[in-house]
Parts: sequence; structure tokens; C-alpha cells
Amino acid sequence: MTDDRNTISCAEFQAKLPELIGSGVDVSTDPHLQSCDLCRALLADLETIAEAARQLFPIVEPPEDLWEHIESALKDETDGVDTGGEKATQSS
Repeated sequence: MTDDRNTISCAEFQAKLPELIGSGVDVSTDPHLQSCDLCRALLADLETIAEAARQLFPIVEPPEDLWEHIESALKDETDGVDTGGEKATQSS
């Protein structure tokens, strides 16, 4: 029996597929795909699904003043908080 480290089972390839896709590498160059029609078809289906999802939920750029609103809200929230992390109370 030869020890070919590039030969893995479909189950092993499919188990590592999410990590490969998430890493941003070109999955289509994986040695397993060169000889496996089943996994090539699976990858094609996943790419089709991902493209359809991108079209359903297009990337929306946030408003330019979003960060200013976040900073303001954080400042308002921290006003009146002492260094101990508890809200300061006014004494009568």
C-alpha cells in the first residue's frame, strides 16, 4: 500500500471544507478535488448557494456618521460612572 498524503476520503475532505472556505484559499486547487467528481459537485453547489445568499443580502455600507453616533452613545453611557465602574449618585 502506498502512502499518498494527498489522497484523503470524501468524508475527510468535507470535514475540512468549511475551514478551507473560511481561510480564503482557492479550494478548487485542493488535490482531492482533482480526482473526485462528488466533492467537485458539492463545492460547485456550495458556491452557487453562497452567490445566491450574497444577492439576497447585499452588503450595505453604514452611514458616514455611524462612528460618531457610537462614540457619542458610549460617552453618554460612561458619563456619571466613577472609576470603580458604578454609577455616581448625587448626594442631597
